[in-house]
Amino acid sequence: MNKSWRLLALLLFSAALLLGGSLGDDLAAVTDEVRSHLGSYVELVQLAHDSYGAEVPYREVVYASIQGMLRSLDPHTSFLPPRAYDSMREKQQSSFYGLGIYVGLRNGQLTVITPIPGTPAARLGMRAGDVISAIDGDPTDKMSVDEAISHLKGPKDTQVKVSIARRGMDELLDLDITRAEIPQNTVQFAYMITPDTGYVSIRDFSRSTSGEMTRAIATLKDAGMKRMILDLRGNGGGLLDQAIEVADQFVPSQGKIVETRGRIRSSFSSFASSGNYEELGLPLVVLVNSGTASASEIVSGAIQDHDVGLIVGETTWGKGLVQTVYNLNYGEGVALTTARYYTPSGRLIQRDYSSYWDYYTVGYDPTSSGDQPAPPTDDKEVFRTDLGRKVYGGGGITPDHRVEPDEVQPFLQKVLSRSALFTFAIDHSRDQRIESPTWEPDDLTMAKLQKWLAEEGYASAEEAREAFADPVINRYLKHRVRFEIFNTVFGLEDGHRALSEVDNQLQAAFTYFDEAADLLSQRRAKGKRRAVGGQVAGG
Repeated sequence: MNKSWRLLALLLFSAALLLGGSLGDDLAAVTDEVRSHLGSYVELVQLAHDSYGAEVPYREVVYASIQGMLRSLDPHTSFLPPRAYDSMREKQQSSFYGLGIYVGLRNGQLTVITPIPGTPAARLGMRAGDVISAIDGDPTDKMSVDEAISHLKGPKDTQVKVSIARRGMDELLDLDITRAEIPQNTVQFAYMITPDTGYVSIRDFSRSTSGEMTRAIATLKDAGMKRMILDLRGNGGGLLDQAIEVADQFVPSQGKIVETRGRIRSSFSSFASSGNYEELGLPLVVLVNSGTASASEIVSGAIQDHDVGLIVGETTWGKGLVQTVYNLNYGEGVALTTARYYTPSGRLIQRDYSSYWDYYTVGYDPTSSGDQPAPPTDDKEVFRTDLGRKVYGGGGITPDHRVEPDEVQPFLQKVLSRSALFTFAIDHSRDQRIESPTWEPDDLTMAKLQKWLAEEGYASAEEAREAFADPVINRYLKHRVRFEIFNTVFGLEDGHRALSEVDNQLQAAFTYFDEAADLLSQRRAKGKRRAVGGQVAGG
């Protein structure tokens, strides 16, 4: 292994020599410079391996040097070692082979959040709250979630042995589960949140997203949807072509969706709506936050620039760099920035990254608060939408109406960070059978919760008493308990419905439908004026 990595470093140097010899005298000065630097690089790799005070594998030195080189370019150009490269490609697929469970860390333990109905895990009786203590005999206590998931996945029809620790059972439960195909849906939720309002949440953009979105809209229209909320909060992006196809379902025919501009000719592209989709024709509100990035900013920017919907929430992340993924040797890849995104009005999505510290740690655009559009600053250029509304460049999508999320009270932060309500839901569901999604925690349930938190050491009796006396905290706790219990009993969608009532950003969306309807009317009126004008000119 060490020999192969030493050879890789030497090959980099050799390639430069061959390149210089093949391209002739015109590049002699350039290749001489490259040759000298690569010679120094190979010498340093060898020196570090041979003489550093601790053992340094060739692979670690080469990988670290590659990462250091790419870091000097931009925050989003990245080297992908074989495992990361395979993981990236897998996430872009529409399905995988596994057990069919959502997992996460709860109190440092790998825990089943909920099994997916009809999957191998559900058929064998895995439950929400089950702690996966071992996978094929390997303890999970030091595994990350991603590492555990990679162990749970595998070829179709192969078996994996999972050891489960379940509350109320003294011994581990061993299950031999046969892997099967599991859909990898990116439209996380699509349901009627009120009798006339459809709600759709997109988690990210993979190969199946546009088709999922098409089916979701058709289903919701059949269910009586008269207006729509599109939730892109926390959506970190994904495939460019899928973002374009999703935006195509909202943007008017032949309307520009996004433009890319780079250094070389092939990086310049403009993408427009195909006209293949029926016009939505309904008031639309799009929810965004600082976790809305890249592909989801393309969608929200196109919707805003064409005035087909209102953007509500917080200024988006501001990732407008286009990465092209290239295959490398030894199963590796590199996501290399080749261009930048621009919205239909010409806005640059990417924000400044001259300071990586600020880029990753400082909240973007703290220039306004409250439910108002964020005002332009000195470095923000003003652009215009189709109807002439002001929108701002300089990075990210500035919402039409800024709505900050409610601040989480310290007591709630304390119990949520320790997964207390999740654990309570597991215990309560075992003690009391809940059969209807209309169930709500009554006073007895809340009294039980208050006592349970103190007994289990999540809070002192006095802390719990004071918190439950606060109507704001008490109301949130009721909905959060419903959310956790419904997740375990009925599934994630019913859990989401329960928590939506205390999601202030989502609830704020309902107050802007009249304005969204007015935008729609203005667009239609403008379209009629253009049509009449065209008839007169033609006559």
